[in-house]
Amino acid sequence: MKNKFLRLCAGLALCLLALPGPAFADPVDWQKGFQPAATPVMERIIDFHNMLLYTITAICIFVFALMLFIFLRFNAKANPEPSKTTHHTMLEVIWTVIPVVILIVIAVPSLKLLYYTDRVAKPEMTIKVTGYQWYWNFAYPDYEDLTFDVRLIDEKDEKGIAALQDAGRPFKRLLSTDNQLVLPTDTDIQILITAGPDDVLHSFTVPSFGFKLDAVPGRINETWTRITKPGTYYGQCSELCGQGHAYMPVEVKAVSKEEFRQWLDLQKQASNEDYKAQPKLAKAEGTAE
Repeated sequence: MKNKFLRLCAGLALCLLALPGPAFADPVDWQKGFQPAATPVMERIIDFHNMLLYTITAICIFVFALMLFIFLRFNAKANPEPSKTTHHTMLEVIWTVIPVVILIVIAVPSLKLLYYTDRVAKPEMTIKVTGYQWYWNFAYPDYEDLTFDVRLIDEKDEKGIAALQDAGRPFKRLLSTDNQLVLPTDTDIQILITAGPDDVLHSFTVPSFGFKLDAVPGRINETWTRITKPGTYYGQCSELCGQGHAYMPVEVKAVSKEEFRQWLDLQKQASNEDYKAQPKLAKAEGTAE
């Protein structure tokens, strides 16, 4: 009984430790919660997660208290003559109805969130993302089909790191890329995701944006985002796609609409072959790995 009691205490302690901590401006070591939200979708995901976590914690505490009561009330010393009760109709109804109610409370916001994250009715712009082994291709169909590839800058690539520093961009191991996906803030952006026709499955994800969607050859998956905070946000391929799977990062630069228009004007002056020399953008506050 003592060992069971200790295990229950340990389980309760883990539940309490899992409670969401305070929000951080940037990810930090030993952070318990999600990365800071940069989109309405991620804000709703965090709210739903917190609701679930409190619900689960309350259930764990209730079950722990109930088992403790059983240990103390119905042990052999307290009850030398055991009860001969076989069933209790009201109790059986209660322990059937209450879980159903809990599942309904969870299911309703879950389905609402699922449909909210699916697509946006009237997107203001579209981005097409194509996954290859082992790099990404980004296209802007609304802007003269601007397109470019994005590859990892290796930590041994001294020239690549120097180019980042010249552009005022910090180098982050396994996250920094030669080109950035530049997107405007406060804009409903439709994102179409696929993979090369002769490629494999990939998964496009940016944690701070709250989406993770598979890139499937021959099929287009759709999601959307609306970035509320300027900054640099990172993601990675989240589908095992071969030996280079760990080297497919995503680096998104969120800028104001005016900066985005300036960036587009600069792209019109350069050919796709010259795109590697991406123009320097003004630094924006707020980053997330």
